[in-house]
Amino acid sequence: MKKLKFYAIGLVPGCLIVLFILNKKGASCSGYLPNSRVIAETLSKEFRYSDAFSEEMKSYGVTEKFLKDSIITGGKVDFDRSHAQNKPCPDYLLSYPEKSPVYEITFDKCAETATMKSLKKIR
Repeated sequence: MKKLKFYAIGLVPGCLIVLFILNKKGASCSGYLPNSRVIAETLSKEFRYSDAFSEEMKSYGVTEKFLKDSIITGGKVDFDRSHAQNKPCPDYLLSYPEKSPVYEITFDKCAETATMKSLKKIR
């Protein structure tokens, strides 16, 4: 029982200290999930737009800033409808927002570029 008390006395404050340090640095474990990795990798690439995608952006009034800052950043990749194993450029389907999606985007993520292929407004 005495060993358990010493263990708890050290474990609880240690966990709290680590938690506060990681929060100050802005670190989180969410960046390791597949959805977060695909989005982070996509945002780090040079964006290219197909002609159809550019026309759809104009017709829906979607700007490049809104696309990058809201749709892609806040979207959810649908891995069931994506082809993540395609070589050399996997293609993905992203829905925004996660709950009650309004937009769907299909894009290719190559080594240097991310090519946006289609933008659909669901509602």
